[in-house]
Amino acid sequence: MLAPVKWLKEYVNINVSTEELADSMTLTGSNVETITRLAEDISGVVVGKILSIEKHPNADKLVICQVDVGDEVVQIVTGASNIKEGQLVPVALHGSILPGGIKIKRSKLRGIESHGMMCSGDELNLKKADYPTAEEYGIMILQEDYSLGMDIKDALDLGGDVIDFEITPNRPDCLSIVGLAREAAVTLDTKFIHPAIREPQGVDDINRYAKVKVMDGELCPRYCAKVVKDIKVGPSPQWMRRRLAAAGVRPINNIVDITNYVMLELGQPMHAFDLEKLEEKTVVVRRARPDERITTLDGMDRKLDVDMLVIADAKKPVAVAGVMGGMNSEITQHTKDILLESAVFEGGSVRKTAKALGLRSEASTRFEKGLDIHNAFYAIQRAAQLIDELGAGTIVEGTIDMCSGTLDERIIRVKWQKINRLLGIDLPCEEICDILTRLDFKVTRQDEYIKVLIPSYRQDVEGVADLAEEVARIYGYNNIPITLLEHTPSRAAKTDKHKLTDLAKEVLVGEGLYEVVTYSFTSPKVYSAIGFDDPINMPLAVKISNPLGEDQSIMRTTLISNILEILSRNSNRSVERCKIFEINRIFLPKWLPLEELPVEKDMLCIGEYGECIDFYDLKGQIEVLLEEFGVLEDAEFVPYSHPTFHPGRTAFLKVSGKDIGVFGEVHPKVLTNYQLDIPVFLAELDFDMLVDLANMDKKYKQLPKHPAVIRDLAILVDKKVLNGQIEGIIRKYGGNILEDVKLFDIYEGNQVPEGFKSMAYSLTYRSKDRTLKDEEVNKVQEKIIQKLGEEINATLR
Repeated sequence: MLAPVKWLKEYVNINVSTEELADSMTLTGSNVETITRLAEDISGVVVGKILSIEKHPNADKLVICQVDVGDEVVQIVTGASNIKEGQLVPVALHGSILPGGIKIKRSKLRGIESHGMMCSGDELNLKKADYPTAEEYGIMILQEDYSLGMDIKDALDLGGDVIDFEITPNRPDCLSIVGLAREAAVTLDTKFIHPAIREPQGVDDINRYAKVKVMDGELCPRYCAKVVKDIKVGPSPQWMRRRLAAAGVRPINNIVDITNYVMLELGQPMHAFDLEKLEEKTVVVRRARPDERITTLDGMDRKLDVDMLVIADAKKPVAVAGVMGGMNSEITQHTKDILLESAVFEGGSVRKTAKALGLRSEASTRFEKGLDIHNAFYAIQRAAQLIDELGAGTIVEGTIDMCSGTLDERIIRVKWQKINRLLGIDLPCEEICDILTRLDFKVTRQDEYIKVLIPSYRQDVEGVADLAEEVARIYGYNNIPITLLEHTPSRAAKTDKHKLTDLAKEVLVGEGLYEVVTYSFTSPKVYSAIGFDDPINMPLAVKISNPLGEDQSIMRTTLISNILEILSRNSNRSVERCKIFEINRIFLPKWLPLEELPVEKDMLCIGEYGECIDFYDLKGQIEVLLEEFGVLEDAEFVPYSHPTFHPGRTAFLKVSGKDIGVFGEVHPKVLTNYQLDIPVFLAELDFDMLVDLANMDKKYKQLPKHPAVIRDLAILVDKKVLNGQIEGIIRKYGGNILEDVKLFDIYEGNQVPEGFKSMAYSLTYRSKDRTLKDEEVNKVQEKIIQKLGEEINATLR
């Protein structure tokens, strides 16, 4: 919100500099973004009167002028052809500065001295909004009577400071000069002067000129209208044009300027219709009909839908309510009678309409945030008052006021000490009441309670917390002391799941992995990207009703795609080795459409690539985690087929017979979808199930007293035989003396028959109570070899 300081001073006594005002307003909640000084790049330009004009003796297109600038007469040589004796013009004297840093000095033109220059509007960087003749060809001719020698900035009211305030959505009342002046008065602890609004004396009866029908009171709780006849359309007075221009609004003509002036002054958008262009002199506030169209004031033809509120006459829409008027009812030079509109429209409806049409305006910005229902009536009286004072037309007696909304005052009754407790301060009740009163709240004390009457324009104040905030920002956040909590906080303990989650993260980080966190929203396209080509096989996913975009339109059911995206990003940025994991939630609906909340399950996903990383590295990391969770002995790895993973290089993990998850090398087609051209290994495990199965009871195991006997065993088996099958047989028949089994070699090559592989194991034998003899160990070893041959056709190598 651009607020000219000169305009603010009309309603509040500002007794500090602009910088001090800006700093103080920021501290009380009205954040200042910038301060602009208007026309500060113009100096030394004054009002002058042309006394005489003579031809230049040495140039046909130049003339010599004698110009009175108040305290002296200066000679100026110019080539302008639009000047006459007796005219007032802006004169840049010797030493003056023009926009762009141009310095004016004495000079000679064809041998004749010139002590300055007469300026055009362009040379002063002025537009028609600054002065009616600013954009005309040649020297700018001043149409009004100014004192000679007067600074041009004072004469044309070009100077002054403008503060740009950042207005928060909860304070639409501050989208006005009056609202900001009210805040400034409280901030500076000075008097706020309410605008003197009066209803001008009218003629005739408005009911003879116009009718208003409001057919949707929910979207339009109040609609006020006045009629002005015998309109005289023309330029606005200079003071109004300058205020509008300084506030960022382009002056157009006196009628339109008055509606914009009232919008900026009081925060109430208004609109003026050419009454002759309204069929049957009727205004109808209704929803648009199917296939209706309107050409708005910006010249664009727009299609309306039935959810949009429009202002119509008896036959057609003439404005999009709260957004923009239509060209079929705009004010022109030929307009005789007008209908002024001041209404309150439901903010959500205006927001949706403006978004659907791709059309935002100063009016829609204010309506979207919610306006004071009382202000509509004051604003239309203010507009009528300005029209009357400027002689722009004759006011017709009466105001049409259609109101279906509530005008009741809101009251909050609260213990005043509760405000102190919320803020951690100890203000007396009198000071709290004084602050609220200065903020235009009406306060009455009733023993330990205060009853606060809320101004109608403060719709954001709903309870004691809001009142406390008002007290805090005026008292000064910097004045509120830092205090400790009055009570000793309770000590929160981590749950078992939290402890196991921390343990898992420590283990995985210890294995060289980095933790990542990704969004829970994802795209439906990820399923085809990770190998689910048939839509029938794709998991059910919760669709988001108001997504940010298609890429974040569903709740994820897997972490695989998130991890692959991160691996792809790192690979594409030349990261040669990447090892990451994420423990996070997925969302599994029981059915669609949703009738109850989806199941939320924590999953662990590991992803890695790089030199020397293979399937067994990933398997080893999982085994370390299972060992820390105390379930490694109950784990089983079995072959598995999954569309994301490479066939033959994928395993499924079971623990105590429960399905935990899948891991392996990612399928080449999936890698192509993620622009990866290197092997990638990935695991996705049900972390909640691991937590449920975890056995964290640690048992003491005495160090062995007797030596171990280590035997190696190398066998030939079919390629399809798995290590888990072999280890299972060895442990089963190893008896009590078999302490450990480790696979240390797998070989396939020339010395091994085709279709077979060599697998070598190290077997550790030990007894708890004696030293083993070779005969005992040989007997168990031979039994193991015998059973391997019987059950999987293994032969010694």
